[in-house]
Amino acid sequence: MKIKAILLDEKAIKRSLIRISHEIIEKNKGVEDIVLIGIKRRGYPLAERISQFIENIEGVKIPVGSLDITLYRDDLTDIVEMPKVKNAQLDLDVKGKKVIIVDDVLYTCRTARAAIDAIIDAGRPSAIQLAVLVDRGHKELPIRADYVGKNVPTSRDEIVKVEIEEIDENDSVKIYEQ
Repeated sequence: MKIKAILLDEKAIKRSLIRISHEIIEKNKGVEDIVLIGIKRRGYPLAERISQFIENIEGVKIPVGSLDITLYRDDLTDIVEMPKVKNAQLDLDVKGKKVIIVDDVLYTCRTARAAIDAIIDAGRPSAIQLAVLVDRGHKELPIRADYVGKNVPTSRDEIVKVEIEEIDENDSVKIYEQ
């Protein structure tokens, strides 16, 4: 694979997450009853960062949970014939809360839909919102992000790769040609 472009560097990612943090506070008129749920792998550390930025702004620590939606995905038929989900193990209570799902890239929306299913299975939130670092288009479902770090029109032949320090030892978003 060949790098086609660097979309976001470390500073641009930080600015995007700070902006998203401000937008979350503004849209929700504060931070009461908000919980962040990061989709594993890279969404969770991004949710932790957003929580820290909100705490720096508002002085309130927002709870952060993680969600592994692997068994909820409907596009894993070649990995597991009939996935059985016994229980979504969220680390926090979502009943009556404003849940903000955090993920790195929004592409077909299947991951977001699976996360919504898992959250609703765990309890009835008052609202579900979606924050993503990159929205690359090509949606297959009628889902849109409420908060977007960067909108990037891509072709289906391109790969958007998010690297974050907590997992990859650096922060960047790059587009690769196949």
